[in-house]
Amino acid sequence: MNLEKVFENNKSWIKSKLDGDANYFEELGKGQSPELLYIGCSDSRVTAEDLMGLGPGDVFVHRNIANMVVGTDLNAMSVLDYAVNHLKVNHVVVCGHYSCGGVKAAMQSADLGLLNPWLRNIRDVYRLHKTELNAIDDEDQRYDRLVELNVQEQCVNLIKTATVQKAFRDRGLKVHGWVFDIKTGKLIDLKIDFDGILKNIMEIYHLD
Repeated sequence: MNLEKVFENNKSWIKSKLDGDANYFEELGKGQSPELLYIGCSDSRVTAEDLMGLGPGDVFVHRNIANMVVGTDLNAMSVLDYAVNHLKVNHVVVCGHYSCGGVKAAMQSADLGLLNPWLRNIRDVYRLHKTELNAIDDEDQRYDRLVELNVQEQCVNLIKTATVQKAFRDRGLKVHGWVFDIKTGKLIDLKIDFDGILKNIMEIYHLD
């Protein structure tokens, strides 16, 4: 990659924005009030704003390998706290994608060094849903289903947090699980039954 091209692209981008609205950057500099927090994968093929047709100021974004929500990850928890308690987003989305390298790597036997403890969280998802996953003969289909189940479990991890529980109780914050199909460009709502999940886990994870 020619990095000088990046700066040329930036100049072209600035011009295109100002051509459409002479006050574009002045307005952008006044602050942000996004409606949703998007937690997605770091994969270079999955760009949050583009796949949703949104632009700067519309969505608060956190990305990591395999779109994980880990309670001990201070980065993710700080993003969540800021988005929910300060920006007052109304929706939190966990978006995975098919052909996710992180999900596939988690199921390999190779020693991946520093990645091992991170990917172990995905192995835990497999363990929770082992019966369903082992019943899928086609390997690619099994990985795709693991991608979906990983999204579901990361949404459950969100629901476990005091930040989400309080915002749900006080102002009806919604949690969503989506998957992006790289091969078609389609964004898929998994329509996970979060009300049912919430009821099932509240006995253990309820926080006042």
